[in-house]
Amino acid sequence: MAHLVNYIYIVSAALFVLSLKWMNSPATARRGVFAGEIGMLMAVTGTLLAHHVFNWQWVFAAFLIGMAAGIPIAYIMPMTAVPQRTAMSHACGALAAALVGTAEFYRNPNQPKYILVALMIETLLGFLTFTGSLMAMGKLQEVLPQRPITYRNQNVINLGLFVIAAALGVRLVLVPTDTWMFPVFAGLALLFGVLLIIPIGGADMPTVIALLNSYAGLSACAMGFVLDNKLLVIAGALDGSSGLIL
Repeated sequence: MAHLVNYIYIVSAALFVLSLKWMNSPATARRGVFAGEIGMLMAVTGTLLAHHVFNWQWVFAAFLIGMAAGIPIAYIMPMTAVPQRTAMSHACGALAAALVGTAEFYRNPNQPKYILVALMIETLLGFLTFTGSLMAMGKLQEVLPQRPITYRNQNVINLGLFVIAAALGVRLVLVPTDTWMFPVFAGLALLFGVLLIIPIGGADMPTVIALLNSYAGLSACAMGFVLDNKLLVIAGALDGSSGLIL
């Protein structure tokens, strides 16, 4: 079974790379989308086979809930609202990565230091991408003002929040038994995501979404190190690098 899962992961990684390659041209874009979908289906299947899932009813319930929400959104939402839909997807993916990191930290805080470093990066990027993507979606949908929202000493406050969150992350790596610090660390990351996006005007949101896409990918890449999942590392690195290039 372990060899089978490895082969599935290799094919999935190749499909992810081909998907990005084929989406470079309108003539092959549809093929690229299908390749990415098949690669993700294989990746999920391989992960379920590798980890000996016992509570299949919860897995299938999650699949059904996700499909019930995702399919109507995809059909109902007009093409003009695709950027908002993309921002919402990033928010959901980033929140999933952050919650997995949170669960892993509380499940076993006494992990090797390099795992804790990856875990802190995963949760920091995941939480700030979650709230940042929601702000981007709100600006594109005009739920929030599209004009830049600024205030006095904004850059100093934002930088200070990030430095404090990073310092708490370092503290949690060095002294993981101080678990009470983790909610503060997560809260600062969530707040920083909001304050990072609101000063940016609505016209620049497509660029912001590409950057948030990169953050979500890097969070998933770090999660791959935490969970010892090579395919997550590959897929997250592809997402992170392509988002920065975009």
